[in-house]
Amino acid sequence: MSKLDLYGPNDAHNQEWIANLKPKGWIAPSAADRYNLVVIGSGPAGLVAALGAAGLGARVAIIEKNLLGGDCLNHGCVPSKAVIRAAHAAHAARGDARFGVTTGNVDVDFAKAMTWMRSVRAHISHHDSAERLTRDGVDVFLGPATFTGPDTVEVNGTTLRFARACIATGAHAFVPPIPGVEEAEVLTNETVFSLTERPERLVVVGSGPIGCELAQTFQRLGCQVTIIDQASTILPREDPAAAEVVKQHLVAEGVQLVLGAKIERIERAGDERTVVVTQGDAETRHTGNHVLFATGRRANMTNLGLEAAGVRTTKKGIEVNDYLQTSNPKIYAAGDVCSPYQFTHSADFQARIVIQNALFFGRKRSSALVIPWTTYTHPEVAHVGLTHTDAEGRSDVLTFECSLGETDRGRTDGETDGFAKIYATKKGHILGATIVGQGAGELLAEVTLAMTHGLTLGQIASTIHSYPTRSEVVFKAAAAYNRTRLTPTIKSLMETLLRWRR
Repeated sequence: MSKLDLYGPNDAHNQEWIANLKPKGWIAPSAADRYNLVVIGSGPAGLVAALGAAGLGARVAIIEKNLLGGDCLNHGCVPSKAVIRAAHAAHAARGDARFGVTTGNVDVDFAKAMTWMRSVRAHISHHDSAERLTRDGVDVFLGPATFTGPDTVEVNGTTLRFARACIATGAHAFVPPIPGVEEAEVLTNETVFSLTERPERLVVVGSGPIGCELAQTFQRLGCQVTIIDQASTILPREDPAAAEVVKQHLVAEGVQLVLGAKIERIERAGDERTVVVTQGDAETRHTGNHVLFATGRRANMTNLGLEAAGVRTTKKGIEVNDYLQTSNPKIYAAGDVCSPYQFTHSADFQARIVIQNALFFGRKRSSALVIPWTTYTHPEVAHVGLTHTDAEGRSDVLTFECSLGETDRGRTDGETDGFAKIYATKKGHILGATIVGQGAGELLAEVTLAMTHGLTLGQIASTIHSYPTRSEVVFKAAAAYNRTRLTPTIKSLMETLLRWRR
């Protein structure tokens, strides 16, 4: 969709990055007679499956047609978080009058911020390099993979035979077929990190996690950002109260929101793109130097020869059972290509399930995974398990909530609009949670641990938390559960006992 070079600019950092993940002149090894595991795709799921299996003694091959490392390292989590960190520094430098700190204009060197991102990505790329994989016992084949039968796959004219295979080809950014979108050369997460010059104005289509994260980031780096979405609110998968907190922060920082809008077309005039939308009967135009689409992702399933392998698909991806096994019992799948949870950490743990089930007669179920997720806006929104919609109206679910404003650390930091909301059974077993605030992703880990190992709110409330910390917001929500155990009958008995002991 964009003419921006996926691998540009050609500086020392990107040269190091590409040399690690798609080394020029790479000579593939001689294929083994038969592999225990052939992995197609080298994102988080593919790398974990390949390296984990090889580390346990399996003969493993991995096939990658693009860059080793997958979307997370190359065009997703790593570059986005590096740029988000630069944006946070710019935002903090502008000061906060509440604390008596005011500054003049803050100079943001956009090109240098992007150079920082490229340097971080290049450094991390060593962990996913062809050299590292080879050193750890994985045969690396660079090129497109095509199944030629139920237990064979071809790459660059070489046929690899396998006892088991894992499809971990990931997903790609989806851009809907809007009139004018091709001519506009729109950006996606796959091209936006190749920018070296700051756009004065940026239009972001999509108000989900990626859209909101990058909109706030570019606004903080000095762009004027407009978010357009047909939904009536941002972050539609999140608790409405959580989405409202983030919305207020975006608006306060100057991001313009155009919600409940239908995109009619995109027009291009020179270096400017105009997104034409309708809201009801009114038509409005929103112009930017670039248009960034953050409208979801689609599984990478084309040209894999899945029919020859007997692997069924759906519109959403590779069809798998709870053991991550496809319709071909010799072939498994993991990560974005088959999972509704398109996160690096879920791909990692699905790959671990594949290793156990495919190679060691395991019966691990993917449905047993407790999968958290975090949106890295400021404030962050972190979630695990049951959602607000799931819990609403259920008499068997209790809700315990604490505002950051009820914690002393929240007050001292001036961050009082965040909260922790935890859903639990009457016996205190945790069903889900949403946390909003600075570092919410880290705070959620305590709740995720409790859910994974069957710990209760009562046990969290009996654990000492450092004072003053943001983690007290979880402690206080758990303590609210303890107070429900003090029924009128128990309270009356305790009062009787205490009177007798006076």
